[in-house]
Amino acid sequence: MGIRNRIHFKLSDTNDLSPLSEIDINAILRAADEVIGIGGRNIIAKILKGSHDKIVLEKELNVCPSYGFYNIYSLDEIIQRIDWMITNNYFKIEYNGKLPVIVFSDKGWETYKPVYRDEIYDLMINVKQNDYPSIIERLKKTNRQVIELLLHKIGESKDIELLDILVEWEKIEVKKVREMIDITIEQLK
Repeated sequence: MGIRNRIHFKLSDTNDLSPLSEIDINAILRAADEVIGIGGRNIIAKILKGSHDKIVLEKELNVCPSYGFYNIYSLDEIIQRIDWMITNNYFKIEYNGKLPVIVFSDKGWETYKPVYRDEIYDLMINVKQNDYPSIIERLKKTNRQVIELLLHKIGESKDIELLDILVEWEKIEVKKVREMIDITIEQLK
């Protein structure tokens, strides 16, 4: 009974679309991360378009780094690019109740992890001490695989400027993450 109520969709024809660049792929992956598992192609397209749609603004999706990335394209042209990502196995479509939603495929997740790691790393190297709580709160919500990549990058960077934030972060983390942070702190010393 539930399956009959599902909303059906049809992917755009992407045969005439040139393969997307790495920059395009990363921007689409970043926009999708904002709504992964709860939103579909239309909301991702609105983020990439830079829409002032009520839901985009209410959910603060306008602060996404990919917001407005495709502002020169129509929503249909943006959806065609999202469909290219589905066709090329960066995304899968699953159902949340009766609604189709976008989720990362294994390929999409592996492609996206270093993109998100680099975004957080850039935030960390530019954060002021009074902003530590907000970045640490974000780190606590970040996927453990991304945290491992981030800590590895920090350790390799030898950037001792990051020691203070690591010490503060370590105070509120779970044991396994504290252990990883300890290793990174030792690498920096």
